[in-house]
Amino acid sequence: MSSAKLNAPKPILAVLDGMRIDPPPIWLMRQAGRFLPEYRKLRSEVGTFLELAYSPKLAAEVTLQPIRRFGFDAAILFSDILVVPDAMNQKVSFVEGEGPRLDPLRDPEGFSRLRSEIDLSRLAPIFETIGRVKRELPGRCAMLGFCGAPWTVASYMIAGRGTPDQAPARLFAYRHPSAFQELIDRLVEASIAYLSAQFAAGAEAVQIFESFAGAIPKAFLEDWSLTPIRRIVDALRGKLPNVRIIVFAKGSGLSPDRVAAATGANAVGIDWTVDPTEAFFNDRSSSKPLTPLQGNLDPLALVAGGEALGRGVKRVLSGFGSVPHIFNLGHGILPETPIENVERLVAMVRSGDELDNKG
Repeated sequence: MSSAKLNAPKPILAVLDGMRIDPPPIWLMRQAGRFLPEYRKLRSEVGTFLELAYSPKLAAEVTLQPIRRFGFDAAILFSDILVVPDAMNQKVSFVEGEGPRLDPLRDPEGFSRLRSEIDLSRLAPIFETIGRVKRELPGRCAMLGFCGAPWTVASYMIAGRGTPDQAPARLFAYRHPSAFQELIDRLVEASIAYLSAQFAAGAEAVQIFESFAGAIPKAFLEDWSLTPIRRIVDALRGKLPNVRIIVFAKGSGLSPDRVAAATGANAVGIDWTVDPTEAFFNDRSSSKPLTPLQGNLDPLALVAGGEALGRGVKRVLSGFGSVPHIFNLGHGILPETPIENVERLVAMVRSGDELDNKG
């Protein structure tokens, strides 16, 4: 495994290519929006979340806000995974304080309301946002795009909202297996088209969010999650051989090497429930390249700050010290996260040290 100091031209891209960077580069899931006061001010001036996401000038501003404030090594597009069903003609809205609402697909007959293919013209403002952000980024900062994995997006489409255990989607899959597979197939094709357009607009890497992997029965994990993601990755590589793709399969229970092998991902995101010192990180054969990893600080440790944050950062830095690693949270940053804790986090990661445990 090769290694380099943090002065690599774009450290995150170097890690995704298999290089160990010391100290590791850093970005945070959901860093664009929610917890930043400048975001909240801007959000209060816009009617709906989707209006903001579809306004290239404003969405670019939100994407750039955390880069200006914290100097992260990547900007993540400000958008939402549910723009895909929106562009497939499913009604999507966001209720303040409650989350997304969709016109639910309660039975296969509901598919008649959907487009057979994604309407990329509906998403044109998002591609413009990527171009705007790319032109404003510091030279070392990478531009990340994203989409939701087919299972996660299908779960929202079927239930019409987020649910604790994705029971509506599981029940739909059991009752209507052919229709469920048709929906997954449509979402695979939609995701390929959407991510291809993001790369064309200037994205340098993308992340596929399988946020609900932990709700899938193990017997169906391959069919409902890993294989559809693999189809997306293979199709993208068929068009663009050198694309970089991160897969975040929250709660899958699989080793990173297993996820990487099953999906073809360049790197695998790790949620906060995984201990980086567990055996499957340390017993890999030295004869093959190590899978780059991303994660996995508990977002609540970042909220808590103080000793909890110091211990958490030290645990992540030491636990992933022998593999190509991107420092990140084990899920999205929480709205109540203090700004000063994020500043301290970045300082600790960049110094490669826990600093003091009192701040």
